[in-house]
Amino acid sequence: MRACSLAFWRRHSAHAVLVAVLAGCIALCSVANAKRVTARRARPASDAASSGRVYEGTALAVRIYFKPLPETMPGHRDDTPAMIALGRRLYHERDLSETRSQSCNDCHRVDQRQSGVDCAPTSMGAKGTRGARNSPTVVNAGFQVMQFWDGRAPDLVEQAKGPLLNPIEMAMGSESDVVDRLRARADYSRDFAAAFPGHAEPVTFDNAARAIAAFERTLVAPARFDRYLKGDTSALTREEKRGLERFVNTGCVACHNSYPVGGRSLQKLGVYHPYRNRKDLGRYNVTHLEEDRFVFKVPMLRNVTLTPPYFHDGTVSTLPEAVRLMGWMQLNKPLSPREVSEIVPFLHALETEHPLRDTEP
Repeated sequence: MRACSLAFWRRHSAHAVLVAVLAGCIALCSVANAKRVTARRARPASDAASSGRVYEGTALAVRIYFKPLPETMPGHRDDTPAMIALGRRLYHERDLSETRSQSCNDCHRVDQRQSGVDCAPTSMGAKGTRGARNSPTVVNAGFQVMQFWDGRAPDLVEQAKGPLLNPIEMAMGSESDVVDRLRARADYSRDFAAAFPGHAEPVTFDNAARAIAAFERTLVAPARFDRYLKGDTSALTREEKRGLERFVNTGCVACHNSYPVGGRSLQKLGVYHPYRNRKDLGRYNVTHLEEDRFVFKVPMLRNVTLTPPYFHDGTVSTLPEAVRLMGWMQLNKPLSPREVSEIVPFLHALETEHPLRDTEP
């Protein structure tokens, strides 16, 4: 595995760096171990999954790379029922766009048992113009260590501020414009006072973002894979276990790991072979560092089967094609149709096991 960009190594935590370093080592070890066991038992690695087991190397990698999804997201301790209720209202509030036509939920749908996206290549903004990047899911998003495709926001609070002032998305002119809209309504003045007691002026731009983030932190959606990680080996089918083995031994776990199965690092898109869209320079637009050209946040794979289309520009419509491209661009591996078809069933094990309850206010 090739190392992450120099920018990632310089700017991210020791834990994230350690994960990236261990990634290639464990992937190689798991492959080697699987080969040793294969030689000893004289049958292909996929037979282990067919029998309901995984080989020692894969099992070790699974324990190292993956952890069950926690019940709560980071930052939840200060969230109160009043703050969450306010955030739910604000998340669905179209008055927070210049034309009063757009809410957070219009691009990141969590109503009607949706999976946190609108399933469009790019989303329509308040003024009828589409954005340049695909809208990622908000479900489980707080388990990532950064937000936005270019990682420019460190947490959900800062992420919530961005779309409100983005000229294409919700297009509000300034923070004060957002506050004026909210203060003009007596119901919001009341709800902000309940959510932020003791504040001399509860209705602020920062408090609005804090409330939205509090609501988003309730969108924790575990999958069958979490039950498997906790010891329930029957939670995955034989095909899914075979896919997990292929996922690990191919090297996908180098970047797609931890609780969200991704979302924990930055990586150049096109490590070995370039992505076809060369217009979006990724994190370079934030840092203006040469090594950040085409560097993007590694997307989390939870609910990936429910959130097409794929990649930052939303131009890849099917999951098998996304898997094939990732193998080629990131790992220099021309995955065969059979290999792709083995990985995809495992990704279904990352689907939310119980659809989100109705989250409309």
